[in-house]
This record gives sequence, structure tokens and C-alpha cells, in this order.
Amino acid sequence: MDLGMKKKKKKRSLMSEDDCNEKRMKIQDDVNAISSKYGDGIAWVRGCLIGKGCFGSVFLANLKKPKSTYYYYYPPIMAVKSAEVSVSASIQKEKEVLNSLRGCCNVITCFGDEITIGENGQMVYNLLLEYASGGTLADLINKSAPNGLPESDVKRYTRSILRGLRHIHGCGYVHCDLKPENIMLVATSVDHQFTAKIGDLGLAKRAKQNEKGKLIPYCRGTRMYFSPEVVIDGVQEAPSDIWAVGCIVLEMLTANPPCDPRSEANGEVNESPLIVSTLSSEAKSFLKGCFSRKSIFRWTAEMLLAHPFLEGIYDDEDDDDNNVEDTVDVLDINTICSLVMSENEDDDTLISFSSFSDGFCSWSDEEEEEEEETSNTAPLNEVHQYPVTFTIS
Repeated sequence: MDLGMKKKKKKRSLMSEDDCNEKRMKIQDDVNAISSKYGDGIAWVRGCLIGKGCFGSVFLANLKKPKSTYYYYYPPIMAVKSAEVSVSASIQKEKEVLNSLRGCCNVITCFGDEITIGENGQMVYNLLLEYASGGTLADLINKSAPNGLPESDVKRYTRSILRGLRHIHGCGYVHCDLKPENIMLVATSVDHQFTAKIGDLGLAKRAKQNEKGKLIPYCRGTRMYFSPEVVIDGVQEAPSDIWAVGCIVLEMLTANPPCDPRSEANGEVNESPLIVSTLSSEAKSFLKGCFSRKSIFRWTAEMLLAHPFLEGIYDDEDDDDNNVEDTVDVLDINTICSLVMSENEDDDTLISFSSFSDGFCSWSDEEEEEEEETSNTAPLNEVHQYPVTFTIS
């Protein structure tokens, strides 16, 4: 290689390194801007934006001091779902639902909630959640196109989803928005595999809950995954979630949406999604159990877990199932902070704040009345103490 070529190569290398440094600085500036806009928690610092939806933004969060007392209550890395308090109704409801669903290894874990103060003094509601390092099932399906996922992986993820759904239905809830984007992939200790966990429960409802006083039924969720009774009658109960599971399984196997997006956009009511002939006989039989047009004939999560399609699947979740009853209640930030404050009097100040005031309550009047009778969670109007951080300039 002549001297001229060496100089050009060295110059390109220097330019490439400068570009990388510039990108790193830009990313860090963006992270700093986000942190100042939404604020950091008592125990954690906000990182990069990893997701954004209608009801809030999701950030990566790391513990400020991994070896501090908080280490015993929080994992080193979490996902924090945030929104300004005035528009955080759905996220607050998700916290209430997750409190009722704790104790299942196939539902995303909630570590509590916290209020932070943003750069303009606005109050930000933060829900501290288990971090899914594998992304979502939708990401995995997109990567598998055009052939779909191997059937062995589909079986494993399907069983995890059904276990989570069995728990949700057993606790008296309907998810109402099951889709690949709301199935999180969390790392396990087995051969670098991921387990599927159900997340995003902000639209969940109590089963058998009447929509009192509503002339037009209110349908929650994503239309592409609606069952016939949801589209025609506006009825969303446990069988509606099972239909959505069938759509998800079909999507995993084929890497194609369960129905034509054009007909879905036009509001057409389709027949059952097309079950392609190339699938195994067990897979076809399983999907038929999910896609019965009459909800009373649709299989339950418990029945589907015993279907031959899911036979012979074993992972470390089998051991977790034996210990579900032994899991302790999830401590929220209020309990944790009171424990830590007793050890360190110099921690951040606490302020009183009513997290579920009438101004932005996430439940309807009927839901509140039924929740007071049936739920073991704290009343919605209870005043909690939330730790906040202050920036003094």
C-alpha cells in the first residue's frame, strides 16, 4: 500500500471516530434533556427513551447507587412509564390492576410508582416496571418475516402468554388489548432464552362489568384483534382475549397480520382469520379452539394449556409456578422510602400528594364502585406520600 493510500485510510478512520464521538455526545445531550424534562427518581436516574404510546413514554432507568439500600427493592435496570400527572389516568389505572395481579411470573412485574418534578415544575407520574431486554413479541415477529417463528418457539411463547392470561382471568380481569406489541420478552436464566410476559394493562377491565348508561358500547383495544362479539355487540369478556391469543399465535407462525389491514380499516367484520394449510395439525386444532365465532364455545386459557399443541414444552417457569403463592407483596416507593428514611435521615424530602384525585381518576364511576367492593387494593382517594427530587439552581 503506497503512502497516499495510507494517509487517506487514516483520514477516513479519524473522520469516522469523530462522527462516532459526535453521535455519542448528541445521544448524551438528548438523555440529559429528557432527564431534566421529566426528572429522576429518589433511587433511579432516567435513561434513553425506549418506547412511546398514546398514554405515555417509556424510559430505561438505572439505580443511582447499585449497592445502596434500594438495591434490595429494585433491580439494577428498570423500565419507567411516565406521563404528566394531568394525563396519567391510564398509567395510574395500570398500577391498580398490576397490584391486583401480582404473583404471576408471566405478567410484567410492577415495582411501584413515584412522582418526579420536571424542569418546568410540572409533576410527572412514573410507573416502575420490569425491563424487557428482548423487546416485544412484535419486534421478534418482524425479524422472522417472511417465514415466521419456529413452531417450537411459538409453543413456548404461547404457553407463557396463556399462563399469564389464566392468572389475569382468574383474578377477575379482562386484558382487552392483547397483541404482539403488548407481549414483553424478558431474559431468563436458561440458555439466553426469553420468556413472554403480558404487559400494558392500562385498558384492562373487570370481568362481567356492565357499561351502565352508555348508549354506544365502548370497545377498548386494537380492532385487528377484536373478536366478533366485540365488533358486533361491544361485549368484551375473557373469550375476547382468547380470540386475540389465536391472532397472536397465527401471526407468530406466519409473520403476517391476522386479517387484511384494509378490511380492518374499513370496519368490515371478517370471518375467522385464515388458517393456512402449511401449519401442523396440532396448530390448526389449537387455532380453531381460539377462533370459534360463538364465544361460549371458545376454549379457555386453562383448556388451551392442556391442548396437544403445547405438549412436551418445559422451561424454568414450571419451577416458578410451584412458588407463586410464596411470592411477597410488591412494595411501592412509599413503603421503600419509609424503610430507607429510617436508616438515612438525610434523604430527599417527602411531600404529600393525592395520586388518584377526582381531577384525573382513571376509572369510571361504575368501575370505582365495583372496585371498592371487589378489590383488595387501597382506595383510589387515599393520600400517599411520594418522594420527589428538587433541582436547586
